[in-house]
Amino acid sequence: MKTTFLLGGDLEINRMGYGAMRITGPEIFGMPVNPQNSINVLRRAVELGVNFIDTADQYGPFVSEQLIAEALHPYKDNLIIGTKGGLVRFGPWADINNDASPQHLQDALDGSLRRLKLERIDLYQLHRIDPKVPAHISFEFLAKAQQQGKIRHLGLSEVSVDEIKHARQFFKVVSVQNRYSVLDRQWEPVLEYCKAEGIAFIPWFPIGGGMTPMTEKLQQIANRKQVSMHQLALSWLLHHADNILLIPGTASLSHLEENIRAKEIELDANDLLELDTLQE
Repeated sequence: MKTTFLLGGDLEINRMGYGAMRITGPEIFGMPVNPQNSINVLRRAVELGVNFIDTADQYGPFVSEQLIAEALHPYKDNLIIGTKGGLVRFGPWADINNDASPQHLQDALDGSLRRLKLERIDLYQLHRIDPKVPAHISFEFLAKAQQQGKIRHLGLSEVSVDEIKHARQFFKVVSVQNRYSVLDRQWEPVLEYCKAEGIAFIPWFPIGGGMTPMTEKLQQIANRKQVSMHQLALSWLLHHADNILLIPGTASLSHLEENIRAKEIELDANDLLELDTLQE
C-alpha cells in the first residue's frame, strides 16, 4: 500500500489527510464554542504527519479557513491546503445554494486567499457545478484564475465522468471529491476513471450508511480486527485504490489520533475480499 500520492505531478501528499469542516460551530455554522480546541486539533494533525488539509469557504462560512491560518500560518513548506468555492449559505448546512458564476467565484477565490494568507492556493476545487450557470463558463473562469497565478492546481467535487471530461477541455483536473465509502459505492465508475487517469480521488463521508445489515457486518469485522468501525472503513479506502486521499474530519484530539492510526491497520487478502463484497 502506497503511503503518498503525487498530486498534479508535483505535490507529494501523505494519503492520510485532514478535513477541516468540523472545526467550526454546530451544523458547520459560526465559530466553535472553543476556538482554541480547533487550533490544537489542526496543529496536532500536522504533528502527526498530515500535510494535506481540505476545507472550503462555506465551512462556517469562512470560519474554517480563518482558523487554519490562525493555527498554522506561516505554513510549513510541504503543507498543502485545498479549499473550495461555488456555494453560498446563510444558515445551517441545509440552507445552501449553488453559485458558480464568475462573479461569485472571483469573490470566493479572493476571499479564500485573504483568509488563508496565501498568494496562491495549491488546490482549488469547484464545490459544485451550478445548474444555473453553463459549466463551461465556470471552467473558463477557473482556468483564467489559474493562468493568473492565483491557483496552482484545480479539482472538482460531486461530478460524473462526463463532467470531468468536460472540465479537462479547459484545465488539468488533478482531484475529484465525491461521496464514497465501503458502504456507498455509487461513484465507483468515477473512482476507476480517476485511477486510470492519475487523478486523486478524495472521498467525503468515508464511512457512510446507517445501522443496516452491512453496517452490522462491518462492525463484526472491526471487532475481529480489534479496531473501530471508522478505522476499518478508512483502512479499506487506503487499500482499495492508491489514488484515494483521505480527509477524515473531527474536532476531537482523541478521534483525530484514532483516525490517523487507521493507516497502520494491515488488511490481508481475505479481509479485503470480505470488505470488497460487503455490498453484495
